[in-house]
Amino acid sequence: MLLKELLQGLEIKKISGRQEISIENIVYDSRKVTKNSLFICIKGFKTDGHLYIRDAIEKGASAILVEEEVNLGGATVVEIENTRKSMAIIANRFYGEPSKSLDLIGVTGTNGKTSTTYMIKKILETSGKKTGLVGTISNWIGDVKIETDRTTPESLDLQKLFKRMLQENVDCCVMEVSSHSLALDRVEECQFKVGVFTNLTPEHLDFHATLEDYKNAKKKLFYKTVLCNIINIDDEVGKTIYQELRRSTTPMLTYSIKEKADIIAENIVLSIKTVTFDLITPKYKEKVEINIPGIFTVYNALAAIAVCYSMDIGANHIVEGLRSIKGVAGRLEPIEEFADFAVIVDYAHTPDALENVLKSIKKFAKNKLITVFGCGGDRDQTKRPIMGEISGSYSDLTIITSDNPRTENPMEIIAMVEDGIRKTLGKYDIIENRREAIRLALKYAEKGDIILIAGKGHETYQIINDNVFEFDDRKVAVEVAKEEGLI
Repeated sequence: MLLKELLQGLEIKKISGRQEISIENIVYDSRKVTKNSLFICIKGFKTDGHLYIRDAIEKGASAILVEEEVNLGGATVVEIENTRKSMAIIANRFYGEPSKSLDLIGVTGTNGKTSTTYMIKKILETSGKKTGLVGTISNWIGDVKIETDRTTPESLDLQKLFKRMLQENVDCCVMEVSSHSLALDRVEECQFKVGVFTNLTPEHLDFHATLEDYKNAKKKLFYKTVLCNIINIDDEVGKTIYQELRRSTTPMLTYSIKEKADIIAENIVLSIKTVTFDLITPKYKEKVEINIPGIFTVYNALAAIAVCYSMDIGANHIVEGLRSIKGVAGRLEPIEEFADFAVIVDYAHTPDALENVLKSIKKFAKNKLITVFGCGGDRDQTKRPIMGEISGSYSDLTIITSDNPRTENPMEIIAMVEDGIRKTLGKYDIIENRREAIRLALKYAEKGDIILIAGKGHETYQIINDNVFEFDDRKVAVEVAKEEGLI
């Protein structure tokens, strides 16, 4: 594709060099430059693509897109106001606007995104539609898994993935849409059919200045949809967004277990392994059973049902799809090797998520509930004492430990969590080493107890300073138990 075609309509400040050149590859990482590449300079959180322009030219880049004025020979240099937003537009053109040919579903919110997307995927596949997924745990093209390292890829990677999905005959794609991706234009040019709002609680306030900014970032998704917006009106922010979107031309469906809504769950029965409820929609009523415990499972299911209802997926496919789900990695995931007591791993890393998980587990705990958790470093500090207080309120014992401290002192993070737990009557221990914290929990556990290891879920690493170490709560729990002769 010619450079001038990729640049068409963009507000260019300055250009030096030829535009009648063929672009065979687009990259924002200089290490991936090949001959006749367009290298786009993106200012990231840790580095700046402008620092690697010479490297890119030496490797064969024929054009460079910049935000800053540079004077270099050897390539066409295009100066533009916002390279990140421009990258989304250029990538969409380069790969042939692939999302236009997919039924693209975006799910946003603080909690529940991953489980909701997996439920949607399962229902759509049950109805016979080949479905892709873009998410926190991994990306999927049908039943082929692709590992990922962020909730929403950069716009260039995303458009490339959509193109690959089309080549693999994918009909639908469901994706988690993070507030970062909306604020940083990663999903600019994505043609969404359906948008979903799950809930909103304080999170990522290290990135978004205020909760209002966080909400406004999430809300951007619902101005990109064409078929339907799905809103949880049991959530206070959801109610606000619903009112604000009433002026939008895109139709809406609401869901609730408390309020009058389009999609409703009644007669909810929670057990230690399942949830069942009566589903009520404008067109039909059905009995739903899901093999994942917890009231949050009902909410996630209602969101998934609303999406599929809006897409005219039959009730039989919805019910069967939800019934066949076996669970989502790192989401209330039991470790099967334990018999005398239960060990559960969950991704809960926000106050709301932790409270929901603890509430669900507490209802079925025959004896003690032991919680192992910590808070991530270089992230929102305000949630640390809140999460400490929540764990202290629901757990018989909390073991405060380390969880991706990054560049912060782990003991300083732990001290903030401890400030919260001290407000409760809950007992607690402090073990900085996460492996040893899990070991202590296993040693304390007696028959009928439940251990919750929270915060990492599906993650298979621990970040200390800028180093990434292999660490999987699920594997570590089994390893330590074997060392102690517990299994």
